[in-house]
Amino acid sequence: MKTILVTGANGYIASYIAAVNQTKFNWIKMTRKDADLSDPDAVERFVRSQDFDLCLHTAANATTAVCEENPALAHRINVESTEAIAKVCHEKGARLIFCSTEQVFNGKTNFGPFAEEEDIAAVTVYGQNKIECEKILHQWCPDAVILRFSWMMGLSMPGIKASPNIVSNVMNAILHQQPTLFTVHEKRCMTYARRLAEQFEAITTLPAGIYHVASANDKSTYESAKTVASMLGATPEAIARYILPNEERYADRFRDYRLDAQKLAQYGITFGTFDEDVEAILRDFGWRKSS
Repeated sequence: MKTILVTGANGYIASYIAAVNQTKFNWIKMTRKDADLSDPDAVERFVRSQDFDLCLHTAANATTAVCEENPALAHRINVESTEAIAKVCHEKGARLIFCSTEQVFNGKTNFGPFAEEEDIAAVTVYGQNKIECEKILHQWCPDAVILRFSWMMGLSMPGIKASPNIVSNVMNAILHQQPTLFTVHEKRCMTYARRLAEQFEAITTLPAGIYHVASANDKSTYESAKTVASMLGATPEAIARYILPNEERYADRFRDYRLDAQKLAQYGITFGTFDEDVEAILRDFGWRKSS
């Protein structure tokens, strides 16, 4: 049985993948207590001290505001520590599976969905960090699997704390009667994290390269939020009152980060649609009856 070192082990994606695949691999769960990513030297020492076959590198600071306000810190966390991990993987002959992002496309002026071969362009520090990481991996780990994630969604469960996502945001707005803004001038794919976790073993055997992890979605973020609210059973009046259009954000330029996941589909790894994923989440957590 192969051993996987997973960084950011307490995070949503890492904990979900490890829980679903706990009997398929031996897991070394690296958290901030082992090494803080703001200290690349400490990260390198810890990773070098471990014995593993694969490294699943999920840890990062993806908070846009923090990265914009502290670009040097973001670079240490997101880029320099990734390079330290990549170098150790190269030395050990261990395969690296790296979590990149749709945000490498946030500077594009044309519309998605984007395939892996599309030129990347980012206007945010976080997106630029991930672009730099991808280049580093091509240098140090030519056998790496780079997964560009869409916005991953789901709800929390014992031992797995979901990151903020459109389903939880809409539930908070509707259930707590809290008017909430959702972006009109933006389209992005949103994907149930369970789909990724259940297909992770197959992902570890993929040929080296970049792959897009995304369920198809044609709606704007605002339209997507209204869809979630409707599936929750909210009335049209409640949706109009609590799911509000944010017309100001990105009014200067429409953002389209949608990813084309057909490359993964060629290997039998599929993700479906946004509507299917939302229905599955609500059904899995008891908010919607099985059909």
